Amino acid sequence: MYDAVEDPYCYPGTMVLKNKLKLKTQEELDAFEAEITAQRAEEPLPAGKLTYPHYRAIHKHLFQDVYDWAGKVRTVRISKGGSMFCYPESIDREMSRLFSTLAGQKHLKNTTPDNFAEKAAHFLADLNAIHPFREGNGRAQLTFLTLLAETAGHPLAMERLDPDRVMQAMIDSFGGDEKPLVALIRGLVNDEDARSN
Repeated sequence: MYDAVEDPYCYPGTMVLKNKLKLKTQEELDAFEAEITAQRAEEPLPAGKLTYPHYRAIHKHLFQDVYDWAGKVRTVRISKGGSMFCYPESIDREMSRLFSTLAGQKHLKNTTPDNFAEKAAHFLADLNAIHPFREGNGRAQLTFLTLLAETAGHPLAMERLDPDRVMQAMIDSFGGDEKPLVALIRGLVNDEDARSN
């Protein structure tokens, strides 16, 4: 759960995000969101060139049935577990910088699996610290990571993904320790597929 003060995204007097189905309990919203985003994730993702607008389009695709603001940058300050994410007034600048750096690295093409894991972890750690959306950042991040890995020639074996380990690695990276995230991504790289590219 995110901490936000006077949050216009929530129904008055609650921490439940306003949603298209007008669900008023967190349990109902969580269940609907998980089901519909899983369905959307199975569909073809929006085409793009791994840019900031492409990233927003992916979020919109995943959450279009749940929130009117899907794909739009948040306008409130939020924190989680006492850690403050990027202020909304700085999100566009920081996202543009981050994706410009990624493009300058040629989307991590021609990297070894170890180098890919290191650079992808650093990108993901920065992306998580920016946290551009009011909700759904984690799912958008993992979806984008999957596309980035495929583009770079290092497809990921997502069936090996442990959600609890991902959460802890992201928390560690927010605190400045990217090693668990590097190890997690490296463990997902399918070496046989990478060698055949």
